[in-house]
Amino acid sequence: MNISRISCIECKGRYCNNYQDCPIYSKTKVFLKSSDILKKTEITGQSPAPFVGHYGYPHVNVGILAPPEKVKNPELYDAPNTWAKDNYGIPQIVAYRSSLVNSRFVSSVKDKSGKLLEISREVAMASRPADVEIHLQKAPMMRISFDVETAPMGPSARLKSAAITSNPKVSSAVEKAVSDTDWKAQGAVVYLHEKGFDENFIMRLFSVGTLGIEQNRKLVPTRWSITATDDILGKDAINQVKSFSNNLSYSAYFGNYLGNYYLVLFFPEPWSYELFENYVPSGRWAENVSGKYSTDYENVNGRKDYAESTAGGYYTVRLAISEYLASIKRQASCLVLRFITDEYAVPLGVWVTREATRKALQNKPVEFSSKELMLQYASMKIKKQFNFDISHLLRNSILLREMKTQAKLSRFL
Repeated sequence: MNISRISCIECKGRYCNNYQDCPIYSKTKVFLKSSDILKKTEITGQSPAPFVGHYGYPHVNVGILAPPEKVKNPELYDAPNTWAKDNYGIPQIVAYRSSLVNSRFVSSVKDKSGKLLEISREVAMASRPADVEIHLQKAPMMRISFDVETAPMGPSARLKSAAITSNPKVSSAVEKAVSDTDWKAQGAVVYLHEKGFDENFIMRLFSVGTLGIEQNRKLVPTRWSITATDDILGKDAINQVKSFSNNLSYSAYFGNYLGNYYLVLFFPEPWSYELFENYVPSGRWAENVSGKYSTDYENVNGRKDYAESTAGGYYTVRLAISEYLASIKRQASCLVLRFITDEYAVPLGVWVTREATRKALQNKPVEFSSKELMLQYASMKIKKQFNFDISHLLRNSILLREMKTQAKLSRFL
């Protein structure tokens, strides 16, 4: 791929980590700091999470993430829901993530046993970060990498040996989900969510192969387990939503987090969902993004294939929307417009899109008496906010086009 010719809306942070001219990559340099602590080969601390890579699949790197020394609140080093709830900024999040050492070893995704695998699973199951003692083959090199799907990753090194130094506390609900080897993963995921566990916690369990029918359990790269968890929970919420009436008013919600702005438009129609993602950059790197966007859509019957264009963000946003509709016991069609600004200096992971959408839905909506008035409002709102014309998005919206077709058909009948 010729990276010099790819646009940011196509890249989504996938290719810019090693591309020196990319403005996103350039901004990460401010976070790179050396630390004497990272020159150690022994770590005694608390691990908030495991991490499973995807390179080399089906032989992958499995990491035990831990700060290089004991810290006051280790749970904050892997806590997207808390970061969003308390409005953590990019520097805070990057500071936490860059302080985690990824002590990694190689495993086949089909491996069922092994001391290091068992430790990674115990870390995933623990209600609080597990006390660990880690010995590395050599001191880690200071680096930080950013990815559109996963939270930033700090320094890493090959693992020599590891041990959990205290008995981690494990919830009875987690014990039940993990020990039941005849329970499909989908059911276990929904059960744990109903018991109050957030997506990030459930994703860890999914990733290290502790959920599902025994013969189907295997390691799942973290980036894939995030989307799988969002997809399962989203579909469960959508099934609930489809049982409700679609008498919700025409409603527009607007909000943002970390420079990701969402305009969510609800229509009193049967469930359908469409997402558009747009960059609204400024400054020297304001490339010609006019007319460029990513988009994916589903109707009341759902999708049969992966949302290639908007990728993991499609499922995070769909989860936020469907859980909101389920909470108010209403069905609706939903058109979502995402606007990514320069405020989002570095990609922090797909969790940002889920939390930004949730924040938008927490704001008071603007309600309208007709679809036309709401779309007029949407155009004026985005033009004023970003000097961005959304007319080409509305013209190319499958959801809006289908809505017109359905309306004509109902009148004919």
